Amino acid sequence: MNQLINKFNNFFSNFEALGSLFLRLGVGVAFIIYGLGKFPLPPEGLIEYFDLSPLLASLVAISELSTGIILIISYFIKNPIGHTLTRLAGLNIVILMVCIFAVAHRDWFITKQLFTNIQIFLLIGGLFFLIKGNKV
Repeated sequence: MNQLINKFNNFFSNFEALGSLFLRLGVGVAFIIYGLGKFPLPPEGLIEYFDLSPLLASLVAISELSTGIILIISYFIKNPIGHTLTRLAGLNIVILMVCIFAVAHRDWFITKQLFTNIQIFLLIGGLFFLIKGNKV
C-alpha cells in the first residue's frame, strides 16, 4: 500500500508547477476580463455607481487589466524580476479586492454570499501570489 501511495505522490510531484500556473492563469484571466469590461475609459458604471472621479475609475480599470497581464507574463520571467512582479501583482490584487469588499460588498462580511462568490477566491489568489511569488 505504501508503495502505491509513493508512486501516486511521485507522479503528481512532477506537476507541482502546473498547479501554480493554472491558478495564475485563472486569476490573471479573471482580472483581464474584469478590466476590459470597464473599457472604454472612463468607465461610466464605476463613476455613477460608486461616485468615483473619472481619473480614479480609469485607474481601477487599467489596474485590473495590467495586473492580470503582469501576473501571467511574470510566470515566464525566471529571475528576481519575475518573482517581484508576481508579488506586486498579488499585492495589487489584495488591495483591489479589499477595497471592493469595503466599498461594494460591506454586507458580505463572513456570510454565505462571501464564500460562494468569485471575489473571495480572487482575494485568496492574490494572497497566494503575494506570499509565494514565483517560487516553485
